[in-house]
Amino acid sequence: MRAVGYCKSLPITDPEALIDIDLPDPTPNPRDLLVRVKAVSVNPVDVKVRAKVSPPEGEVRVLGFDAAGVVEAVGSDASLFKPGDEVYYSGSIARPGTDAEFHVVDERIVGRKPASLTWPCPSRRSRHGNCCFTELASPSGTNRRKGRCSSSTAQGALALFSFSLRAN
Repeated sequence: MRAVGYCKSLPITDPEALIDIDLPDPTPNPRDLLVRVKAVSVNPVDVKVRAKVSPPEGEVRVLGFDAAGVVEAVGSDASLFKPGDEVYYSGSIARPGTDAEFHVVDERIVGRKPASLTWPCPSRRSRHGNCCFTELASPSGTNRRKGRCSSSTAQGALALFSFSLRAN
């Protein structure tokens, strides 16, 4: 499969800062979905990781945490989705990124793509949606004090979700 990654943390203006690579298609673990990626977004985590964390010598790291796509296959214990389902999610920093043709993700952190949204929209909303949930579920703004999430981001994400999902 085709993917975009990096071998070394370089200034983004360097031609080798991001490179096109070919990788084997990933295989889903028991609770995973194999997703054909239709849209991704770039968020501050992508930028910070690429700028500060070089992969081990001789390896390539694929960035990307937010994605939307179509389920191609499911792991042996996956039960929440089936092939053909349209989904969106924020993946895990501990796994290869979403900037690839295919991505595997734990089904428990995936949502169904609302039919009213076009492909770019869900991938942009997933990170802010997680921030919104974290903020709203946090007692007394605990996460705000640690600098993890601003209340304005959470309020904006909630407004975006409410407005865009209203048609469903």
